[in-house]
Amino acid sequence: MDWQSFFSGDAFTDYVIPWVINIGLSAAVFIVGRIVVGIITGLMRKLLTKAKMDEILVDFIYSIAHAALVLFVIIAALDQLGVDTTSLIALLGAAGLAVGLAMKDSLQNFAAGVMLIIFRPFRAGDYVEVAGTAGTVEKISIFSTVLKTPDNCEVIVPNGNIYGDNIKNYAARPTRRIDLEFGIGYEDDIRQARDIMLRQIRADERILEDPEPVVAVAELADSSVNFVVRPWVETADYWAVRFDLIEKIKLAFDAEGISIPYPQMDVHLEQSRAAAVGS
Repeated sequence: MDWQSFFSGDAFTDYVIPWVINIGLSAAVFIVGRIVVGIITGLMRKLLTKAKMDEILVDFIYSIAHAALVLFVIIAALDQLGVDTTSLIALLGAAGLAVGLAMKDSLQNFAAGVMLIIFRPFRAGDYVEVAGTAGTVEKISIFSTVLKTPDNCEVIVPNGNIYGDNIKNYAARPTRRIDLEFGIGYEDDIRQARDIMLRQIRADERILEDPEPVVAVAELADSSVNFVVRPWVETADYWAVRFDLIEKIKLAFDAEGISIPYPQMDVHLEQSRAAAVGS
């Protein structure tokens, strides 16, 4: 081949030079695009962080935005190179649809994770009851939430199960009410029993004075007179005060002769008249 004539001929001008120009422009589009993407996503991360958004959500939004913008830059560079990007976009759309259908449950967990991070029904360290499981929240991720149960087991709950069910957050409020019930015998003095329970409540400095504790007769049951005992405490003191109060009231009842009766039934037998006459 006569390279001199090739480079000086129409073939070089019509084919080689346009390809070199297209490759150069395509490379320039890709390089400049990557730089612009870095600037945009970096600015986005700073704004989201300054808005005090959760770090997990910031990282996730950053990753999604960065991947989407880089994909846009790649398509623009291929288009500049002369590649038919219409078919490529259609192929990517079909692939995305297929992946979405195959990962329906994962996408549901992902969407629920975003909602949990945005709306914050609970935070790490809160004691919650979600999806039939109770425990302390250790970690909230995009797809699942990690709980530590009171017996120190780790439970991983899919976010879709959490957001699609009731969420009970025991640590959401600064105070909690302890609900207890005590039964005494019908022959016992209810005023004395009430005074005993009130003394035990007032003796515990962890129990709040406002709201005022409630000690009241709730029910005349089959074998006992039932009291409700409802003091208020700081949320962090709930279990310790509950356990102590039950023990102290029981010991005080024992010391002052107040009985806590077992369930019982009185059966009255009446002799029939016929039997009485016959005897």
